[in-house]
Amino acid sequence: MNSLDQATIGWDFGTAYELFISLHVLHDPDYYGIRASWAAGIRSRIPPAERKLLEDIIPFVWWPLAWVHKLPAPKDAQAALSAIEHLPASIRMSELFELERRKESEAAQILSRIATRRAWEASDIALFENDRRKQGRKDVRPGALQRYFDWWTRPEAFGESFLAALQAYYTAFFQEEEKRITPVMQAGLAKARALAETLSVSDLVTELSQGVRFEAQDFQPQEIIIAPTYWPTPLIILEKLSPTQLLFLFGARPADMSAIPGELVPDSLLRALKALADPTRLKILNYLTQESLTPSQLARRLNLRAPTVTHHLAELRLSGLVHLTLRGQEKIYRARREALHSTFESLEHFLENN
Repeated sequence: MNSLDQATIGWDFGTAYELFISLHVLHDPDYYGIRASWAAGIRSRIPPAERKLLEDIIPFVWWPLAWVHKLPAPKDAQAALSAIEHLPASIRMSELFELERRKESEAAQILSRIATRRAWEASDIALFENDRRKQGRKDVRPGALQRYFDWWTRPEAFGESFLAALQAYYTAFFQEEEKRITPVMQAGLAKARALAETLSVSDLVTELSQGVRFEAQDFQPQEIIIAPTYWPTPLIILEKLSPTQLLFLFGARPADMSAIPGELVPDSLLRALKALADPTRLKILNYLTQESLTPSQLARRLNLRAPTVTHHLAELRLSGLVHLTLRGQEKIYRARREALHSTFESLEHFLENN
């Protein structure tokens, strides 16, 4: 039996999660399969000063998901903004991103030191960059990390400016967006709860994640708290809330719905067709229809560098075309045949109905 099956399930809902997650999507649209020009248009609606702050910090901050989880219902964007406003500006960022709870993280330790001494050193840059590399984060533009650290040297100004930036983003985009995505997320949650009546916990996680299975993990939660999200679909977001609790955010956007308002072609169909149009990814799928393989095994068979194969696998995962099994630190992939069939059916349906 999968160890996840011993965990109990809790449920959560809140568009405040999406307030923060959508900011990351808009600042890294390629990673989430969103059209970059559209994301840039949304960012341009934010006033220049607030837009510059968000551009400086979003590549480095993590989502304050544990903080959102502790908010009282309804956990919407206004509730989050009000809660932030009631925090003293000097500790607003450290409280919001829970540096104390994350004190075992090297990145959190560095930020705490900078905020306390109100200055950063060259060694902080090296340590922070090393921590990002360990986590597989992508490189950033020269000077970007220094600008981020500069904000942490002024905690009061940082707290005030970040709240102003969030309020500007809410007014410019998220206020209307929240109305659009709330019913979608509610429907996704209802569907997940219905599935939970018939599936084991591990099978439910695999179904909601569109193909991810966890095996032999170091962290064995006693409770998995499940909540829907909209913009990262089909990706999942995990947050360890405590030694016994895991927050599991799943993509609730339907396959036949485009993420961008007014778009005619569903994102899932477009991403799948783009993924299938690449000869290397077709070769990978050919191998994965025959057996499950790790990235290193695929790299040897294809005679490609491991980072290149990892990039292609990420595209296939974003398209929902592969199963991913996480066995400790090992990642094992296989083709998700049902998604391939669904892609062909979606294309036929799209052409017949448009």
